[in-house]
Amino acid sequence: MTTKPLNAAVLPAQPAPADTARPAARVTIRGTAKTTRRFTVPRSVRRSAGPVGLVLLWFLTSATGVLPESVLASPVDVLRQAVDLTKNGELPSAIAASGRRAAIGFLIGATVALTLSLLAGLFRLGEDVIDSSMGMFRAIPWVGLIPLFIVWFGIEETPKIALVALGVTYPLYFNVYGGIRSTDAQLVEAARMMGLGRFGLIKYVILPSALPGALVGLRYGLSTAWLALVFAEQVNADAGLGYLMSNAQQYFRTDVIVLCLVVYALLGLACDFAVRILSRRLLTWRANFEGEA
Repeated sequence: MTTKPLNAAVLPAQPAPADTARPAARVTIRGTAKTTRRFTVPRSVRRSAGPVGLVLLWFLTSATGVLPESVLASPVDVLRQAVDLTKNGELPSAIAASGRRAAIGFLIGATVALTLSLLAGLFRLGEDVIDSSMGMFRAIPWVGLIPLFIVWFGIEETPKIALVALGVTYPLYFNVYGGIRSTDAQLVEAARMMGLGRFGLIKYVILPSALPGALVGLRYGLSTAWLALVFAEQVNADAGLGYLMSNAQQYFRTDVIVLCLVVYALLGLACDFAVRILSRRLLTWRANFEGEA
């Protein structure tokens, strides 16, 4: 009896193995939902909405008689006074006199603040001698020193400039000092291991780390300079915005008083805007959180 071999059985033909080197077809599935662009109000419009709304509210309350003119002049009267005082030259000369006092006082205060903050921030001996004294003097209201400044410096320009310089010194000093002392200690140690000396460490590590705090102090210092000038120019001034306000107070001219306050606010806003631009240019290396949309 003969038997057939197993490989003689009829089997269905097997397909040839696929080429493993052949790439598979790539299928891209695209969404069919349409994306809609959301309308957003420009930031410049949003930032100006608050001041414009307040002016409109002020105008409406004045026009309807809710806010009497004896209490506060209307925006139309303030604008009219701005035009008249500009034509006769009183407002430009007052702005120039106040700006000169603010600039000189700020330069003096900034020089003192930077010198003291660098000595206290970079050296322990400077911290022991300077920082505690600055903390003590900061508790004294600088406006309350006006009578003492009059006794020391008289009633001319010197006490006005000294008051502005004093108002600038404190915020700038504490922000620069805090920026220096907030430098990362590990970064300082790494710089020393790379061979940086004391001067290089200060130039390339400590001062750049303190720059954000210094710019914040600069914003506070400029705003405080104009605030101090408001008080300083009430002391026997013969020119400047404070002089216009003192004369207007005697005759109950609220339109002139409000105009001077608006000019003070606009000058402070211009200084703050300049510091913002300076911060963007000097801090391009630093990634900041700018808020969510």
